Amino acid sequence: MFASVALLLVAVLLLLLLFRTQRPKNFPPGPRPIPIFGNMLQLNLESPIDDLERLAKHYGNVYSLYIGPKPAVVVNGLQALKEAFVTKAADFSGRPQDLMVNHAIMVKANAPGVILADYSPGWREQRRFGLMTLRNLGLGKLSMEQRILGEIHRIIKPLEQSVGKTINPKLLFHNAASNIICQVLFARQFEYDDEFMKFFVDLFHETSKIINGRWGMIYDSIPMVRNLPLPFQKAFKLFKMAHERRLELLAENKKSRVPGKPRHFIDCYLDEMDKRGDDGSSFSEDQLCAFILDLHFAGTDTTANTMLTAFLYLMNYPQIQERCQQEIDRVLDGKDQASFEDRHQMPYVQAVIHEIQRMANTVPLAVFHSTTNDTELMGYSIPRGTVIIPNLSSVLFEEGQWKSPHEFNPENFLNDQGEFVKPEAFMPFSTGPRMCLGEGLARMELFLFLVTLLRMFKFIWPEDAGEPDYIPVYGTTQTPKPYLMKVQFRKTT
Repeated sequence: MFASVALLLVAVLLLLLLFRTQRPKNFPPGPRPIPIFGNMLQLNLESPIDDLERLAKHYGNVYSLYIGPKPAVVVNGLQALKEAFVTKAADFSGRPQDLMVNHAIMVKANAPGVILADYSPGWREQRRFGLMTLRNLGLGKLSMEQRILGEIHRIIKPLEQSVGKTINPKLLFHNAASNIICQVLFARQFEYDDEFMKFFVDLFHETSKIINGRWGMIYDSIPMVRNLPLPFQKAFKLFKMAHERRLELLAENKKSRVPGKPRHFIDCYLDEMDKRGDDGSSFSEDQLCAFILDLHFAGTDTTANTMLTAFLYLMNYPQIQERCQQEIDRVLDGKDQASFEDRHQMPYVQAVIHEIQRMANTVPLAVFHSTTNDTELMGYSIPRGTVIIPNLSSVLFEEGQWKSPHEFNPENFLNDQGEFVKPEAFMPFSTGPRMCLGEGLARMELFLFLVTLLRMFKFIWPEDAGEPDYIPVYGTTQTPKPYLMKVQFRKTT
C-alpha cells in the first residue's frame, strides 16, 4: 500500500517537473495552469466568455492563459485592443498555425486561404486581390444591391405563406445569406432544398460549434489525443467532403470558362493565375479552394446569425420595431423598394441595426492572432509566436464606452439630436489589417433585409413561446438559441 502511494507521488512529481509552465519575464499575469491541460479545465469550454470577463476583472485587461502547455494572451478593452491591432498592427497580425481550425481547413488542400494565413507578403497579396475583386464584382454597387433584393424577394414568399402561423426562421436566413455570396463566388443561385446548399449550411453550423467548443479546445490543448476517434474527427470528415465538392465545382466552372471574361470570383482568380504564370506566387488552385471556403463561411454564418438575433430582439421590443417601421414608411413613401443609400435618411433604423450587431456579438473572440516579433503591450513583454486572443465582447459591452452597455438600447448609437453616430468601441468586424473582408457586403445585407421585411410584415413573439432567452450558443460564430416567430401583414395606411 505504502509503495503504491509512493509511486503515485513520484509519478505526480515527475509530471509536474515535465510539464512545468513558467511565465516568461514581464509576461502578463494569469491563473496558475495545470500540467498538460494548462487553464482549459478552469474555463467553461461550452461558453467561456463570462470566465474571460471574470479573469479580466482579477488580472487586468491584458492577461495570460495556457492552452495546454502553450501560453496565450487575452486582450480586453478598447485601449488594449487598439494598441495591439492598430498601433502595433504589424506585431500582432500573425496567425497561429497549430490549432484545430488550421488543420481542419488544410486537411485536403495544402493552403491556408486568407483568414487563417499567417502575416506575410503572400497573405497581403491574397487579401489585396480579394478586396479588389469583390469590389469589381459589385460589392458596394447597385448590382450587388439588386442581387440582395432579389434574394429577399425569394424569402418573402414563404413568409407570406406563414402569415398567421409560427415558423422557425433559422434555415431561411442561412439559405438566403449563402445564396448571396454564392452569386459572387460562382454566379449561381441555388434552390433552398438543393443538396449543395444544404450541405454547406450544415457544415458551417456543425464545424463552428466543434472548433470553438469543448472538443476543439481539447484538440488544441492535448496534442497526444489528436489521432484518437474523438468527436472532433467529425469536423475533419466534413472539411474533407467540403474540399471535394469545391474541387468538383472548380472543374465544372473551368469547362465553361472563357479566359479574360470573368463571370465570378473563381474566374477572376484563374485569370490572375494565368497572368502570373509559374512565378512562385501565392496563387494556386488549392489556395483558391481555401479562399472560396473563407468567403462562403464568413459570408453566410455571421450575417445569418445576426439576422436571427435581429428578429429575436425586434419581436420582444415591439415599440422599437414599430418606431423602425414608422421611419421606413416615411423615407420609402412612394418608392417600390429600398436602396442602401436610404440608410442616410434612417438614423433610427441604422442605430437599431448597429445595436443588434453589438448585442449579437457574433464573433466574440474574432479569429486568434499571434505575434510576429518580440513586442510589448500595455507595458508587458510578449514573445514572438505567442497566441493572442482578441476579446471583442469586452469592447462591445465595455463600461464607459456605451450609454447602456448591458441593455438592448438603440440610443447607444444616437446623439442628443437623434443623429446616428458610431462609437469607436463598435468593432464586431474586428479592427486593424485583419478586419473582416466582407464587412461592406454584410452591412448592405443587414440594412436591405431588415428594411424590406419590416416594411411588409410585423414580427410577433408567439404567446406560448415563454420568456425569450438572449444568451447565444457559443461557437466560432455565436447563434441565438432556436426560436419560433409569428408573422403578420402590416396594416399600413
